[in-house]
Amino acid sequence: MDRTALAVVSAGGVLGALTRWAISVTWPGTVWTTWAINVSGCFLIGVLYTRVERRIPRLLIGTGFLGGYTTFSTAMVEVSVAGLVYLAATLTGCLLAVLAGSLLARR
Repeated sequence: MDRTALAVVSAGGVLGALTRWAISVTWPGTVWTTWAINVSGCFLIGVLYTRVERRIPRLLIGTGFLGGYTTFSTAMVEVSVAGLVYLAATLTGCLLAVLAGSLLARR
């Protein structure tokens, strides 16, 4: 077991989950808060994986922080409330956000 990797993913995950929680408390009660969190997280994933090559920062920020920050399990539960338009908006928004983040990071 790589204890360093485990430590950085865990630390990043805690910070990402706390950030997501703080945003959801600030803007409660809407599926679009989850959408905004996931789309912004995907944008940052696009930037990160385009610009950062080193393993530990990718584990800390990508797998850890952004893994804890984004919440696709909640988004899929919210599809039952908001319907297929929400599902399409989530998938399309997230894919476009990764592309936009990657393209911006290449500049």
